[in-house]
Amino acid sequence: MKRRLFSQVALAAALFTPVFAMAAAPIIEVFKTESCGCCGAWVEHLKANGFATRVVNVENPSDYRQRGGIPDKLGSCHTGMVQGYAIEGHVPASDIKRLLAQKPKAKGLAVPAMPLGSPGMEGPRKDPYDVLLVQANGSTKVFKHYN
Repeated sequence: MKRRLFSQVALAAALFTPVFAMAAAPIIEVFKTESCGCCGAWVEHLKANGFATRVVNVENPSDYRQRGGIPDKLGSCHTGMVQGYAIEGHVPASDIKRLLAQKPKAKGLAVPAMPLGSPGMEGPRKDPYDVLLVQANGSTKVFKHYN
């Protein structure tokens, strides 16, 4: 009897664990222009790495960069918002996960411009780039360097 009950509980846990995991996935709201292909590719990168996304096509994504407190000099083609942080540009999902785990007092992360080889900007080469942590006062420090 106990063995049967244990088996049923184990089966139920196995079936419902993916549902609970999906419900707990952070939702990244992405503000982009409708026609930007690299933004769509970045969204697919986020989904492939366990994030839920809500895409909002807007005329001027830079408005959302400013709302998130990211300086214009760090601008890219889209801005994400997740758990109170702004995510500017082609930031790898692994760095977003690290940010959410560490919870620093910061505005968010930024990958200025659109470096080749960053998520959503895959191509014939990979350029080195930095993921910048944008501090509460607007200054930055390197969060991770990619070669």
